[in-house]
This record gives sequence, C-alpha cells and structure tokens, in this order.
Amino acid sequence: MIVIVTLDEAGGMSFNGRRQSRDRAVLAQALQLAAGKALWMAPESAPLFPGAPVRADADFLDKAGPGEFCWAEGQALRPYAERIEKLICFRWNRRYPGDVFLDLPLEDWRLTERVDFLGFSHEKITREVYVP
Repeated sequence: MIVIVTLDEAGGMSFNGRRQSRDRAVLAQALQLAAGKALWMAPESAPLFPGAPVRADADFLDKAGPGEFCWAEGQALRPYAERIEKLICFRWNRRYPGDVFLDLPLEDWRLTERVDFLGFSHEKITREVYVP
C-alpha cells in the first residue's frame, strides 16, 4: 500500500486534536496521485474529499491492498511498515504543538523525491516520497 500523510516540521500529524491535512492543494494532489486506484481512509477523513470515490472504513489500513493508497491522519503506521510500498509526506514549513506524531523513523526509509509547491493555507508545502 501507498500511505499519504501530512506533517509539520517536527513530524506532527495533529495538533490540539485537530488534523493538519485541510490544505486544498494537498487534497487535490492526493486525489491526483491516487487517480484510478483505491484511496482508503478513516470515515472521519472522508468529508475532506466530497464527491470523490474514496473508500472509508475504520479498518482501512488492514483492508488496503498492494498499490492502493491510504490517507492517514494520525493512525499508527509502524504495525503496517512491512506492507507500506511507498510513504508520501506533505510537510508544512511550520512547527505546531503536536499531540500525534508519525511513528515511522524516516531515517530508515530512502527519500526518492522532494518537490516544493504553493498551498492554499501555507506559502510553501513540500511533498516527499520515501520507499523502504
């Protein structure tokens, strides 16, 4: 599976119980990346993608198959590390007070791509792609 996450500079996935993934440019890129493939997510994430063909399920990380995309917003990913084919991180150029952090050490992964782009909520967002 291919996992998409949004992170602040400290690896935070949420702050004050709120998601970091509301930027419209990031959401549009996630849909483009997953075009033609399943995009799995938790039911509470589905409203971010109105009208999009997403698969919302509480057990989405268990159900996603090879080559399918997962939008993760705070789920523990370490138990699924062996199944993750690619990790796509959208990073903000800020540090927020965090309460949930990415639990995969990125130094164990190989960075294959880094692209900066203009977001709607942030002047600079960086998309990084990692492989095991």
